[in-house]
Amino acid sequence: MERPELGLQQLHAFAILAEELHFGRAAERLGIAQPPLSQQIRRLEVKVGHPLFTRGPGRVTLTPAGHELLPAARRALDEIAIGLDAARRTGNGEAGRLRIGFSASLALTLLPGLLRGYRDRYPGVDMEIREMTTAPQVAALREHVIDIGLLREPPDEPGLVTETILSEEFVAILPTAHPLAGQRVVSIKALADEPFVLLPRSAGPTVHDQILDVCRSAGFEPRLGQHAVEWQTVSALVEAGLGVSLAPASIRRIRLKGIAYRRIEPNTARSTVAMTWRRDDRNPLVPRFLAAARNVA
Repeated sequence: MERPELGLQQLHAFAILAEELHFGRAAERLGIAQPPLSQQIRRLEVKVGHPLFTRGPGRVTLTPAGHELLPAARRALDEIAIGLDAARRTGNGEAGRLRIGFSASLALTLLPGLLRGYRDRYPGVDMEIREMTTAPQVAALREHVIDIGLLREPPDEPGLVTETILSEEFVAILPTAHPLAGQRVVSIKALADEPFVLLPRSAGPTVHDQILDVCRSAGFEPRLGQHAVEWQTVSALVEAGLGVSLAPASIRRIRLKGIAYRRIEPNTARSTVAMTWRRDDRNPLVPRFLAAARNVA
């Protein structure tokens, strides 16, 4: 079936005239003179191939063809209005889809507040949240899989912009039965003979190297006990007695009965949490999220 080329002005004029059934009143509502209104209706009737109105002295009525067209014309005008509104809202950063990557440990600290603050401001935006470690987030940004990354220790990547929103110290994670768990502050040197549960370097190169540097500055190379990709898993393996670890302080929100978190001495390293996005991204939702996140952070 061939698609007719109908002008929106003609459909709008038809719908208004169908409501008023009076050329003078319809023209006044449309803000035009009567002759242009009559011309628009006649052009529409030519496209339909039948009269849409019966014109008589002092009265205008819809023909059967006009009655049949009116519901479709109203639906078309409503759909266009909805589409225009959606386009404007998306262009203004008030609607659309925003894909966000986040490091698992942020679910314990910043993430809930950031998402809640953004949702309160822009309820029309559909957020797609993906849990990812740092390296996969960077790859996902480069490949346009996500729009914003909330990650730890962001690397310096060409084409990406990074903004720090949190900096925190490291703490020691110990089994509660460990002799050092009874101390308020643990010397790094005291961990020299302990097996360490660490994130693999591929998951978070910077934080992995930071932990190694803290140990090396205390005069020893940490002995690897186990690898775990997420901090929750690191804590669980420590609780199981498979080693000790160092982690950003927010890890203390993971409440496991069999582990203790203690400050460390010296405490020179800090973990950085940042927002990262593509420098050339034209998605209007991105700067809106960044601004909302800055207010919360």
